[in-house]
Amino acid sequence: MRKPLAPAGVEPDKDVSFRALRVFAEIMRTGSATAAGKRLSLSQPAVSRLIAQLEAQVGFDLFYRDRGKLVPTADGVKLLQEVELTLASLDRFNSLVRDIAGYSAGTVRIVAPPSFAEGVLPDIVSRFRERFPGVEFNIDSRSVETARTMIAMRYVDCGFVKLPIDESDLAVERIVANGSVCVMRRDHPLAALAAVTPADIGQHPLILLGAGRYWRTQVDAAFAAFGLRPVVAIETHTHGSACALAARGNGMAILNALLVKPYLDPALVTRPFDPPITHEYAFAVSNVSRPSRLTEEFRKEVRRYFDSRASQGALQA
Repeated sequence: MRKPLAPAGVEPDKDVSFRALRVFAEIMRTGSATAAGKRLSLSQPAVSRLIAQLEAQVGFDLFYRDRGKLVPTADGVKLLQEVELTLASLDRFNSLVRDIAGYSAGTVRIVAPPSFAEGVLPDIVSRFRERFPGVEFNIDSRSVETARTMIAMRYVDCGFVKLPIDESDLAVERIVANGSVCVMRRDHPLAALAAVTPADIGQHPLILLGAGRYWRTQVDAAFAAFGLRPVVAIETHTHGSACALAARGNGMAILNALLVKPYLDPALVTRPFDPPITHEYAFAVSNVSRPSRLTEEFRKEVRRYFDSRASQGALQA
């Protein structure tokens, strides 16, 4: 005589096993415990045991035998759709776990100053996506000060900041330092020089990035050391616009040697600015918690990119 089943309903500390649910669903599909066992690589006794455990847990019969065949009960049929949905959800979960573990899925949220986001970052992101094409990126372009706040508050996963900066609530890794260059048309009077000093520039009109930046104070100080003040014809806020203005003959631009490269057209040449003014950038995350595995893998890609550029001499002014 069959042992009485427990009251219907699964107790919280006796959760139904997903293995038992798979056996149940497979028997419903194939109509046979033997066939279900073969598809799941389980022995006949193991199939019978798992179904018995499941019936004991839910508190009612799922199958009955009719002339040697397993036939689902009405209650078992009612459960089938929900069991299939549950197993499909578990399969999606397992697939997502595999994707995340293999960096085949996920999103990296980045913030960077505009010229960095437009100039260098596309190369790094493209290299990373060659290795992990399933990874998505969300790139935000903000001022250095706003970028710093977004990183510290964890509105983004990581970002790039220009140094020096308040590092009190950031984990910062210095990644690149490079000099400044003068960008001018090939027919500019100073294009023949090997390097350009404030004394050489004298009263030639300049295109400079907006006043108030730390780098701009260094430019002003370099001119002051020669007893000069820069003659600023145009102030702008991006390397791209400064190069476009220089290409149209509006003056000479003094810019970051690294960030200027994507904007150099055939009409322009660059010459090192002397005295050297260094631009230093860092990769930063919030120091409140550890970055995700995906963010850490992206950090490694950033380091490889700049190490490779340095070994090729591509970071020099």
